[in-house]
Order: sequence, then structure tokens, then C-alpha cells
Amino acid sequence: MAEVAHTTAGTEVPAEHHEEASALGLNAGGWVALAMIVVFAIMIWKRVPSAVTKSLDDQIAMIRKRLDEASSLRADAEALKKEYAKKSKAAAKEAAAMIDRAKSEAEAIVAKANSDSAAMIERRTKMAEEKIAAEERAAINELRAAAAATASKAAETLIVDRHDAKADAKLIDQAISSLK
Repeated sequence: MAEVAHTTAGTEVPAEHHEEASALGLNAGGWVALAMIVVFAIMIWKRVPSAVTKSLDDQIAMIRKRLDEASSLRADAEALKKEYAKKSKAAAKEAAAMIDRAKSEAEAIVAKANSDSAAMIERRTKMAEEKIAAEERAAINELRAAAAATASKAAETLIVDRHDAKADAKLIDQAISSLK
């Protein structure tokens, strides 16, 4: 059967027939297939698939190694995070304890200062009272001494005024007779 080509007008025109070139009984497709077989054979002979497989295995091993390193680094980081979280909690507790101790020490210092100041006020009040009492006693003693001095001067004046030599002789005689 002859090939027929159709035109746009709908008429049939006989198609031209071309023969494909061939060499050694193979057309172009056959030569391409043969070349591909030869290339694959050379690749297998030179062990290209095993080299590619080895290269891929090496890359897989390197990736696994990196994943293992990343996993261990992550584990280390998590351990450090936990450790620092514990240290942070411990530091917070220690800070709270230090604040509590400081507050209690401050309260103790204030209480001691209050008691010391109360004791000091009491001591100073007592010392002032004792000093006042001593001054009162000294003033009373001075008044007594002054009164005694005044009384003795008054007595002396009265004795001098009321007694004469006869009365003195009589008193002396009485004093001597009482000594015997």
C-alpha cells in the first residue's frame, strides 16, 4: 500500500518514500542502541556502579556520622540546659535564703539596738538619778554643816552672853567631878 498525503483542500497526493541509511545492517536507532550497550559495558567493566555505590555509601556514612554528632551535641545541650536550670533554681533558692537571713539578721540587729538603747537609757536614767540623789545628799550635808556651824556659832554666842567666869568655873568643876 502506498502512502498518501492529504492536503488542506482534501485531495490526496502520493507521499514520497525515503529510505533510511544503514551501515552493517543497522539503522541509526540500532547504532544508538549499540553505542549505549557499549557505554554500559565499559561502565560495568570499569566498575562505575560500584564506585558510585561506594561514593553514595561514603556520603551516607558521613551523613550518619554528622547526624550522630548532632544527636550527641543535642543530648549534651539538653544536659547542659537541665544542669543550668538546676543551678538557676538552686541560685534562686539560695538568693531567697540569703534574703531571708538578711531580713532576720536585720530584725535581730534592730531588736538588739532597741534593747541596747533601752538598757542604755535605763542605765543613764539610773546614773542621772543616782547623781541627783548624790547631789541632794551633798546639798543636805552642806545644809546640815551650815546649820551646825550656824547653831554652834549661835550656841557660842549664847554661851558667851549668858555665862560668865563663875558659871564657867562651876561647869568645869562639874565636868571634873563626873570624871572621877
